[in-house]
Amino acid sequence: MSLQQSAPESSLSMPDDLQGPVRISRYMWAIVPLLVISALINYVDRSNLSIAAPVIEREFGLSSIQIGSLLSAFFWTYALMQVTGLAGWLTDRFPVGWVMLGGYVLWSVATFATGFTSSFATLFLTRLLLGIGESIAYPCYSRIFVELPQHMRGRANSFIDAGTKLGPAAGAFLGGLLLVHAGWRMLFFVLGAGGLLWAPLWILAMPKYERRTNQRRAPQFTSIFKLLGMRSAWGSFIGHFAGNYFFYFLLAWLPIYLVREENMSIGSMSRMASAIFLLIASSTVVAGFASDRLISAGVSATGARLSMAAGGLAVASSLIAIGFVHRDLHLSIAIMALACVGYGAFSSNHWAITQTLAGPSMAGRWGSLQNGIANFAGIIAPWVAGAVAQFYGSLRIAFVIAGCVALMGACAWVFLVRSVEPVQWDALSYASGAKP
Repeated sequence: MSLQQSAPESSLSMPDDLQGPVRISRYMWAIVPLLVISALINYVDRSNLSIAAPVIEREFGLSSIQIGSLLSAFFWTYALMQVTGLAGWLTDRFPVGWVMLGGYVLWSVATFATGFTSSFATLFLTRLLLGIGESIAYPCYSRIFVELPQHMRGRANSFIDAGTKLGPAAGAFLGGLLLVHAGWRMLFFVLGAGGLLWAPLWILAMPKYERRTNQRRAPQFTSIFKLLGMRSAWGSFIGHFAGNYFFYFLLAWLPIYLVREENMSIGSMSRMASAIFLLIASSTVVAGFASDRLISAGVSATGARLSMAAGGLAVASSLIAIGFVHRDLHLSIAIMALACVGYGAFSSNHWAITQTLAGPSMAGRWGSLQNGIANFAGIIAPWVAGAVAQFYGSLRIAFVIAGCVALMGACAWVFLVRSVEPVQWDALSYASGAKP
């Protein structure tokens, strides 16, 4: 059955890369908020250790290198599940709603179990389990959003990205309160148990979504080796890695930087960290809507999305300047704010670029491989910053490194991806922006 012969009553229409203008049903926009909430909880759970780190560091007598290793542990399993293709294969092979549910429950249980840990080794183990559970999230988001038309992908992806930034903001604020009034163990108990309240809502919505999407033709199998031979694919891998390096560096070390080097209290640190992540969330939503409006007005996906992804990372590289600012909190925060606005513009558009290039047949596997490679930044950035802090006694050089990596990512989007057009997998040929 051809793509255009799919059941007309389906609530999801095929992407406008493959057919004409479409409308998205109310049901799809009911699914999106649930996915946004899952993304928010996802990032609360992966960032909660950085909030508790100043307390755990003292209680367990850990060094900066050990803290960096703990902050990186999550990403070993998270990245390997995706870069090996396992998370993407699960997403493309099985009903995406059930895959999403299984991963979600696993990561919530891992968060809850962290509250029982009593050593470096057990903390490390729970972070590894957390990474396995969360590894399926972005391949699932990508597989679902590839069904959206081009002029709606920006806002849908920006909502997800806003959730990932509101997560650390909410986590920093709530985590600060729980640390002060209940201790770090209660932080993990509350977040793990509270997060499981999402699962029944997804179970209620999921069957209807699965029935509708299963009316479609199954995605055609395409060799992963075709993907690995494409210049645009490597541009998206490197560009995404650079953006992740910027964000994971802040996610892991911003609270510690504010306490150690800016002499903030735990309460002040939690409010400032929340404000920084809230700024990123606001920026990504504005940029996502702006890119969609540009496309609706006739601007190409390349002009609307690629310019924001590359330009956003170029602005994010202003983080370099923090390395040259000393004892001026207000200037440091102003520079950080500018960099985070740029990062928000990048993060609202880079997944929409991938979804356009990949199409339905490769969305899960391309998304999985890209996210897996990109999330090795979560291993590297916290460890590098920890090593810098231990060797130099300051994190300022780590800010310079993060800014330089962001600039490298901007170059990758411009010179490797070049344009945003769907890959013609069936014809074994490539659109102009997706040549090897």
